[in-house]
Amino acid sequence: MRFTVETNYDQKTLTNLAHALRKTVRKKSGILSHILGWIAVVLSPILLFHDGFALDFRRVITLSVVLFMLAVLLFEDSINGWIARKRLLKGLDKSVTTFEEEGYETITAVGKTQWTYEVIGEIVELKNCFVFIFDRSHGQVYDKAGFTEGSVEEFRSFIEGKTKKEVKTIR
Repeated sequence: MRFTVETNYDQKTLTNLAHALRKTVRKKSGILSHILGWIAVVLSPILLFHDGFALDFRRVITLSVVLFMLAVLLFEDSINGWIARKRLLKGLDKSVTTFEEEGYETITAVGKTQWTYEVIGEIVELKNCFVFIFDRSHGQVYDKAGFTEGSVEEFRSFIEGKTKKEVKTIR
């Protein structure tokens, strides 16, 4: 069996990668940081204005920091995707990956890389892509709309068989 997938590593794709990482290998630390962040966002205005609504320099700075924290809490995956996109080397923004029985190969403008299925730590399926997670900071994304050889359903079964890992579905 052979599968070929074309993927563009754009903002949406890298946001999906960040989301998959946060929901799997970064889950525990992510929950803790979200709890602490939301506590700070909720308590800060209460503590700042307990003695009235006078705005001085200190309060404006503190409110700015709270608004920044709120934005980070709400748009964490997009921000992490944007940072990843800025760090992406030229030529790695488009890939064509071919999956075969013994391994898979990714071709980009930079070159060709061969992979074995053993390096995959976790497999995540999102609404529009598959994500292979290697560690807390690294993964690969495969766009479901980019399949030029094989189907999404066949690929799901194939990759589960090759890696001996269950594909986790997250939203």
